[in-house]
Amino acid sequence: MDWMEITVLTSTAGADMVSQILMDAGSSGTMIEDKNDVAANQRPEGQWDIIDEEIARRIGDDVKVTGYYEVDAGLNDRVRFVEGEIRRIKGMDLGFDAGKLEILQQTFAEEDWAENWKKAFKPLRLGSHMLVKPGWADCEVLPGDKVIEIDPGMAFGTGTHETTGMCVELVEKYVSPGATAIDVGTGTGILAIAAAHMGARDVLAIDIDRVAVRVAKENVRINGFEGIIRCQAGDLLENVDEVADVVIANIIADVIIAIAAPVKAHIRAGGVFICSGISAERRQDVLDALDAAGYAVLDVCDRGGWCAMAARRA
Repeated sequence: MDWMEITVLTSTAGADMVSQILMDAGSSGTMIEDKNDVAANQRPEGQWDIIDEEIARRIGDDVKVTGYYEVDAGLNDRVRFVEGEIRRIKGMDLGFDAGKLEILQQTFAEEDWAENWKKAFKPLRLGSHMLVKPGWADCEVLPGDKVIEIDPGMAFGTGTHETTGMCVELVEKYVSPGATAIDVGTGTGILAIAAAHMGARDVLAIDIDRVAVRVAKENVRINGFEGIIRCQAGDLLENVDEVADVVIANIIADVIIAIAAPVKAHIRAGGVFICSGISAERRQDVLDALDAAGYAVLDVCDRGGWCAMAARRA
């Protein structure tokens, strides 16, 4: 299968807006390359750097937001939609500099995807215990490290974004041995695997993207958690009866706001809802939604313009 990659050159302030346009056009997720994230994510001396300075140099000054689309009969309509929306926001007074808003297109075969990822995906440490590494990279494993080996394949989520890092920290804190968990929008399965590493006895990893589910299953196999993590295609709020001690959703603010109340049916009384993918501008909106749904907020993490939260179901 062939795919089209649509990249919009924007700014840090415009990245969320452009990302939403690309997802509205049909991309199941977006990749954001922002050199400002590199500086924000550097670790202290002696620890792994998430991305080195050479990667920052290659990223350049433009923030690149990329969506991915199947080359099929509907592709031209999706391209026209993106072009129309970019023209529309170019003519708006946004109150901030949205950058060049230049659109780049490239087609590639599915088998080329992983090779593109290998150029930038390096070993990194998340939370207190997790060492995330691609299968093709060698690195030093220290005592106490819990290794998560990830092949991104055609799915999203390698751990380099702040939202994933904060989610892992909350997983370490709130997933206890013997707990059950659900990872909504699992992508590559990284958060489900982190939950299993923390001692969860049963994890449902669910995603509406069947390609992501296929990739997550392979990553679960690679990490030896086939007996603990079940990967499933679908929508958690439709035709799923699972109830867990912890539900994890690293998605976007609008989806978290929409599911805050109905997802309670999948969280045991006293259980925890971990949510991330929340831009700083939507922080209060999500807090208000959790409060309205009857949660008690336990933790709010802020990093690099993003937020993650943990809230307890009453």
